[in-house]
Amino acid sequence: MLLKVNSNGILVINKEQGYTSRDVVNKVGKLLNTKKVGHTGTLDPMATGVLVLALGNALKTIEFINHDTKEYIATAKIGLLTDTLDITGNIIKKVDSFSIDKDNLNNILKSFSNIKYIQEVPLYSSIKVNGERLYRYARENKEVILPKREVYIYNLEVLDILNDSFTFKCTVSKGTYIRSLIRDIGDKLGIPCTMEKLNRIREGIFSIEESYTLKDIEENNYNIIPIERIFPDNLKVIVDSSLEKQISNGKILDNNYDKDKIVFINNDREVLAIYETYIKDTSKIKPIKVFKSIEK
Repeated sequence: MLLKVNSNGILVINKEQGYTSRDVVNKVGKLLNTKKVGHTGTLDPMATGVLVLALGNALKTIEFINHDTKEYIATAKIGLLTDTLDITGNIIKKVDSFSIDKDNLNNILKSFSNIKYIQEVPLYSSIKVNGERLYRYARENKEVILPKREVYIYNLEVLDILNDSFTFKCTVSKGTYIRSLIRDIGDKLGIPCTMEKLNRIREGIFSIEESYTLKDIEENNYNIIPIERIFPDNLKVIVDSSLEKQISNGKILDNNYDKDKIVFINNDREVLAIYETYIKDTSKIKPIKVFKSIEK
């Protein structure tokens, strides 16, 4: 079934549990009858929520899409630790008897808010070490030193605390593993903790409120976000038809703009090209991305 034919832009998917990010890309590509589909940030199969897809010409803009911050709602299982750091893994530590002091848990969670910290990457992840992905080391039972990297936790808010689990909302920097964050919270708590549920509700400027399920796509009930939305307003320049043709052909232009980067848009709000200052001659600007499929 061929759905809407205008497939240039951003499509925000509300991913269901059990699908890999690649599964979603393949499914959407088939439904829209296009191979020009890619995602801007992986979501694990057990996780749900926002998966941002770039379609058609928007694939050229993935590097410009701001997804430096992400927001999640997560549930942690208390008293359990697995090798994958989530509920799907093999249990490596289990505590049957424990008591949770809610004030202590609240204070520990608050201690992770508005901080930078060095986080160890999970063994079961796609990060490469010496050219090989970590999950391959795990599957082949090879020893490997897990890399660590600095991440930022902007905000962490407790939503619910039960006898054997707690749910929280967090806003974090790109590259943060919530599984690792939950493990580290457990370390401070003195009780092992493992991620039980994860729902991404925002990635950069794209939120779950503007997302669609795969069923929505199948039923042709969705909207594609224009490429223009990706870029901040201060970079956009609207041009008339005479300049539009030159820009669409990738012509080097005079630098009449007080910007390091310019996003040229026509009167129909279509993105024509992205230009930047020409290093060899700063009085000129040159194209770095041209969307040639826009024709007049």
